[in-house]
Amino acid sequence: MIQLNNLSKGFGAQTLFENANLVINSKERVGLVGRNGSGKSTLFKIIAGSEHSDSGNVSIPKNYTIGVLSQHIKFEKENLWDEVSRLLKNGPELEGYLAEKILFGLGFTEEDLVKNPESFSGGYQVRIELAKVLVTEPNLLLLDEPTNYLDIISLRWLQRFLTQYDGEVILISHDREFVDSICTHIMGIHRGNIRKIKGVTTKYYEQIYLDEEVYEQTRVNQEKKKKELKLFIDRFRAKASKATQAQSKIKQLEKMEDLEKLDDIASMGFSFHYTDCPGKYPLSVVDLSFGFSDEDLFSNLSFDVGKKDRIGIIGKNGKGKSTLLNVISANLKQREGTINWHPHAKFGYFGQTNIERLHSDNSIVQEINAENEALSQTEARRICGSMMFPGEYADKKISVLSGGEKSRVMLGKIIAKPANILFLDEPTNHLDMESIEILCDEIDKFPGALLIVTHSEMLLKRLVNKLIIFRREGAQFFHGGYEDFLEKIGWEEEDKVPKVKKSVEKKVAPKKEVKQSNNIKIEEVEAEIVKLEELLEKYNELMIKKAENGENIHELSVTVEKINQKIEEKFQELEKFQ
Repeated sequence: MIQLNNLSKGFGAQTLFENANLVINSKERVGLVGRNGSGKSTLFKIIAGSEHSDSGNVSIPKNYTIGVLSQHIKFEKENLWDEVSRLLKNGPELEGYLAEKILFGLGFTEEDLVKNPESFSGGYQVRIELAKVLVTEPNLLLLDEPTNYLDIISLRWLQRFLTQYDGEVILISHDREFVDSICTHIMGIHRGNIRKIKGVTTKYYEQIYLDEEVYEQTRVNQEKKKKELKLFIDRFRAKASKATQAQSKIKQLEKMEDLEKLDDIASMGFSFHYTDCPGKYPLSVVDLSFGFSDEDLFSNLSFDVGKKDRIGIIGKNGKGKSTLLNVISANLKQREGTINWHPHAKFGYFGQTNIERLHSDNSIVQEINAENEALSQTEARRICGSMMFPGEYADKKISVLSGGEKSRVMLGKIIAKPANILFLDEPTNHLDMESIEILCDEIDKFPGALLIVTHSEMLLKRLVNKLIIFRREGAQFFHGGYEDFLEKIGWEEEDKVPKVKKSVEKKVAPKKEVKQSNNIKIEEVEAEIVKLEELLEKYNELMIKKAENGENIHELSVTVEKINQKIEEKFQELEKFQ
């Protein structure tokens, strides 16, 4: 169990969080969410002990171990196996199977085990660091964006591993479905407050929005009440017959707390600029082949892109997904085959290589203007504003931007010119959950075609209706969505992963008796949860009504908090039986 006690941290004039109090209980898997720059990574460092808080402390039990996915890559051994297996608690002789399971699950092969860790690409070096954390089996795993550089197969393996992990997990990830599939609780940093609730991200954000709605209604009603009190005081203060009442009103006014209006939180607000293509197929690919060596990455690949097609490009890293987009967009020359564009086809391209081509000495508005010189300064700055670079922020140099800010500049460049096909290569990298949600909505609304490389199963399920799948035998076109693919074909690399076992086995009752007893208990607890949630809904409605009438809602707020606590206790009880 880890406890945050009145924890506060800020940098300069910016307060990240203040007087945070909460507990991470045994076996909880917690998703840490919040806007970019809200303090998620800083909180991780404070819990891990690599950074100090301004005030308050983190209480950690004696002999409690914490494993942190390091951002600083450092290797000590000459081969992959020695680098990872040296960290096993009981040595490779007894626990070598665990190191193998983790390495193979993260996409390494048997041949890779004897390779020097330095010889792997940057993305695979991050995987080695992740493997080194996982084999130590700490009490608490702190994982900051562990899905970066993971392909979809390794991501699915990690999801299963963490769900079965016999310890606590705190996870930062922009992938909402990944977080929801793993975590028992969501902990968010919002407006300088840290809050944890039982359930998924949707439940957390709904509670945040409800709280702010109640707060704002309370603030409006209180301002109205203050004006009425001031009018009464000003009118009757001098009259002897009303003097007592006026004094009473003055005291009432003095006791009323000042509620500040909540600042608007900046969000992306844009739409892709569509231009129609009269043809049925803006793009057709026939017998396409390409490779950097004698061996082809893909060969004899043929497919048509219809006006409204949404095509997902999926597969393991290094198989040629991004390369395919580069070949189709003429950044690379195909080895064989033809790429047929309709005369009115126009595409917008978002890719990691494109981000690297941003001119570091340019300002944001200059970079947007460079994409379409026909834009006026006003139009270019409007696009900057829609990408969360309002006013003077649009004059910032590309060289000083974070990864997330550069991604938003690339999106701005795409919407600066009309298109009827979008090429998007991992567009959600570096974006927070809120920005990803907005991006998904705008892709949904875009009337044209889409080709998207992504490892996010949420995006695949939500956006695509056809697939190009990179498998062992090469790239294949699949007529159907991602869930159709999982049902009919599935990932050939996936194996069932045994549950991570601890060295101490618990004594258990006979299975049949336990199952029957548990089923009864589960039904009882579930029924109690339903009743409590119905009661919570009624109290929330009552609180909103009272706030609208300008009435005090403090006691109701306390009651709501107690009901929430009771629901959480019941969920913990349910988890034990399950």
